Amino acid sequence: MANRILTGLVAGVLAAGPAAAETTLRIMSYNIWGGGGNEGKGVEETVAVLKAANPDIVGIQETRLEGEDCTADYCPPMGESVAKAIAEALGYHYHDQTQENAALWANAILSRYPIGPASAHGLGVPIDVNGTTVWAFNIHHDDEPYQPYQLLGIEYGPAPFIKTEAEAVDYANRTRGPAMDLLFQDMTAAEGAAAVLVFGDFNEPSEHDWTEAVVAAGQQPVKVEWPTTHRLAEAGFVDTYRAVWPDPVAKPAFTWTPQGVETDPEDHHDRIDFAFARAAGLKVLGAWIVGETGPRTDLAVDPWPSDHRATLAEISF
Repeated sequence: MANRILTGLVAGVLAAGPAAAETTLRIMSYNIWGGGGNEGKGVEETVAVLKAANPDIVGIQETRLEGEDCTADYCPPMGESVAKAIAEALGYHYHDQTQENAALWANAILSRYPIGPASAHGLGVPIDVNGTTVWAFNIHHDDEPYQPYQLLGIEYGPAPFIKTEAEAVDYANRTRGPAMDLLFQDMTAAEGAAAVLVFGDFNEPSEHDWTEAVVAAGQQPVKVEWPTTHRLAEAGFVDTYRAVWPDPVAKPAFTWTPQGVETDPEDHHDRIDFAFARAAGLKVLGAWIVGETGPRTDLAVDPWPSDHRATLAEISF
């Protein structure tokens, strides 16, 4: 159910084509890890992050708590969503993505601008940006089996260890392919929009980050053309962070995770949170990893309340 939609917002407005004037937006994807609830806190620190980042549209994941019996292969959310509380603190419109399907795990979309009715599977909403229609989609993919752990021999659930790119791509397609199919079905609703945005905790790295150069630098074990990001690239979407910072060796941009140390043999730090955009005349004016003060962060906010860093970009079209 979309909330705080302006009275009089009608289908004719949402179907409007691109405005003549250039539109500029700050867009963000942020796994909020229960909005503080997983550590017994309120939403105040999460709200502070969003105020510092100042996004116009943000896809948030994990608006509810991890279940009490959470395991690698079974972890349903519990409790109430904090999306409403966060949106009210910011003065934003919001849409709680309450459907249960392969592409959602306690998601919500927040916007400075009015939100219209959701797509069939609840993955996206139209947003009226001063008369220009923008569609925002927000997903949270399955994390098990997690192919970086499979490749590195890190135990996580019942998945077997693997060694090759082909095996990684096969497991990734089996794990997240059905969710991507739902996303592409829902994106048909966005035909004619001035811009389409895709946010999410993909629980899968980027094809731009597991390259031969990165392997040669010792940062990844093998080159992999990861299929979820590749599929979006083939559909014309731009990885906004890599559009500004194209060198993954110099700028690994890890979003998973600010917790622990990167040399921990029982974990592997990576970029799995993304903000994609597609629009005629798209320009990416800036892009930042938002997180705790430290070498992996472009925009620091302390204290940092999540087990993920966030991705922020400024675009125009």
